[in-house]
Amino acid sequence: MSSRIPWPAFIAVVILAFFRTLSPQSSPIAAAVRTPQFENQDVAVWKTVIPPNAPLTMHTHQHARVIVALVGGTMKVAYEDGSSEQHEWQTGRAYWLPKSEGMKRHTDVNTGSKPIEVMVVELKNDSTSE
Repeated sequence: MSSRIPWPAFIAVVILAFFRTLSPQSSPIAAAVRTPQFENQDVAVWKTVIPPNAPLTMHTHQHARVIVALVGGTMKVAYEDGSSEQHEWQTGRAYWLPKSEGMKRHTDVNTGSKPIEVMVVELKNDSTSE
């Protein structure tokens, strides 16, 4: 009895292994994309597309911001101290994010199954805004 694998079976295994590497489970998670829109001495505006389950790097915000959800979803904000909170952003709605909230080091994660798109308006001259 031969211990050799028949060629058709070998080829089938190779093809299945190849397509398995292309499956969604093994695909790398896409990173968020931030696209500058406008900036002057008073504001900076950018659009961010946040794929599902792609955490942003830990960061802070030095200014107050307005977020407009172009395509809404659920964002988890996880703080460096281990605490976290959920934000439900509805498509077409605007949200105020005060400077004090942004100063806490955190990461953001889209916990939904579809990308979230937001337009961010950062107020550079916000020394008294809360």
